[in-house]
Amino acid sequence: MGYEFSQEDRADVNATIDEVWTAIATGPGIDSWFMGKNEVADGVVRLIFGDQPVRVSEPGHRFAYGEDPEPDGRFIAFDFMIEGRAGGGTSLRMVTSGFLPGDDWADEFDAMTKGGALYFRTLVEYLNRFAGRTATPVTASSAPVTDWPAAWEAIGRALGLSGRPQTGDSVAFSIDGRTVEGTVFFANEHTAGIRSGDAIYRFVMGFRPGGGGPMFAMHNLFAPGVDAGGAEKQWSDWLTRVIT
Repeated sequence: MGYEFSQEDRADVNATIDEVWTAIATGPGIDSWFMGKNEVADGVVRLIFGDQPVRVSEPGHRFAYGEDPEPDGRFIAFDFMIEGRAGGGTSLRMVTSGFLPGDDWADEFDAMTKGGALYFRTLVEYLNRFAGRTATPVTASSAPVTDWPAAWEAIGRALGLSGRPQTGDSVAFSIDGRTVEGTVFFANEHTAGIRSGDAIYRFVMGFRPGGGGPMFAMHNLFAPGVDAGGAEKQWSDWLTRVIT
């Protein structure tokens, strides 16, 4: 049967049109708010989950990309539209569309929707607070999780909270021998995003059909000279200590 979807997100941000364009249409820009290492070259956006042909590129106005449908019809596409605002700043609109095949699409769509909400909110956070800066993306994962409520409670305690992270919480945690203080800028059933002075930290419930996915740490680190490999090892160890 399958499910065809289209979802629109909108936000007004403080960044200039050029800063927004860099964030959505260049590899270093996408690195600074999305996940993994990304590249835009030769008419293709290379993301962590595959190559996406560029469909529309109108600098300062619109950038759209998306994969060709697979034999079963599966695809996902992204369309960003930007417009300057009177008095400064930029209006941003993002449309995510696609098709999920089969009769068991509901859980995957739920995970995609909740994860997508975090990443759009991260883009807004980046444009309002870090525009013009480039981050090093860092991704680490835990072992498969069998008890998600317990895992989220453990993450919350490691962040200095009494329970799972909630939007607006102030957190403090240790990594690499230093203490980080920040604010939870977004949280839902599957995700939590934290902003500090020089980083965006995200924890994401990994979707796997039938359950048993890992907890992902998907961070964007703005401090200069970050060793991505070393940071990924530190966060992998952190997740191992926290989620048992």
